[in-house]
Amino acid sequence: MIGVSLGMIGGGGSILTVPALVYLMGTAPVEATAYSLFIVGSTSMVGGFQKYMQGFVDVKNAIIFGIPSIIGVFVTRKFIVPTIPDHIGVVMGSDITKDILIMLLFAILMVLASLSMIRSGKQSETTKKSEVAASASTRYFLIVLEGLIVGSITGFVGAGGGFLIIPALVLLTGLPMKQAIGTSLVIIAAKSLFGFLGDLGHMDMQWQLLGTFTALAIGGIFLGNKLSKNIEGHKLKSAFGWFVLVMGVYIIAREIMNA
Repeated sequence: MIGVSLGMIGGGGSILTVPALVYLMGTAPVEATAYSLFIVGSTSMVGGFQKYMQGFVDVKNAIIFGIPSIIGVFVTRKFIVPTIPDHIGVVMGSDITKDILIMLLFAILMVLASLSMIRSGKQSETTKKSEVAASASTRYFLIVLEGLIVGSITGFVGAGGGFLIIPALVLLTGLPMKQAIGTSLVIIAAKSLFGFLGDLGHMDMQWQLLGTFTALAIGGIFLGNKLSKNIEGHKLKSAFGWFVLVMGVYIIAREIMNA
């Protein structure tokens, strides 16, 4: 499912990866965010290469968006995440730990992402192109700024951010949806793998688990890429968005009850 999601809509992989690792495999949230970077990054690299060979990658915009994203994710994983204390404090009688904080922030991001996917799935290509023309004078500044923000978010919660990257590419650069998806995969691959490098020095990795998840996800992205030729990605976004919304609400409720 992780690979199919990345192959078809260029995002959503980490939204499935982190909950699967935490709730199905029993991985601690901090480790799960690191593992997510490797799994989603490796899978996106394979998918991005496929899209590049098909002519669906805009290299220029990938570089403009990708460089600040890489800086944001590496700095966050290397210097910020390790300094967060295990016990944050007490809020309304509930103990807030580092793990609970990360899962709550991840779930909130899921809810925001779901609303973005539901809305963008209903938007027409004509509407998006008109928005591009209106913001052309500041588009590169906004691309760099969003790249830095998305990279920082990726570093903190392990989310690849395809649901943020694709709308930015479509709205700010005028890329068609299929090119935005391909370009998004290249950006996700670069910043996720660089972010993972920031964890290598201070975290023990379960390489067998990583290898198994990654191999299955790569198999899924081949299937998703094939299906994307016959099914328009934006039509799937609304349905996937509703699924993500339900998952996000469930995680928020679960973590609040465990606090």
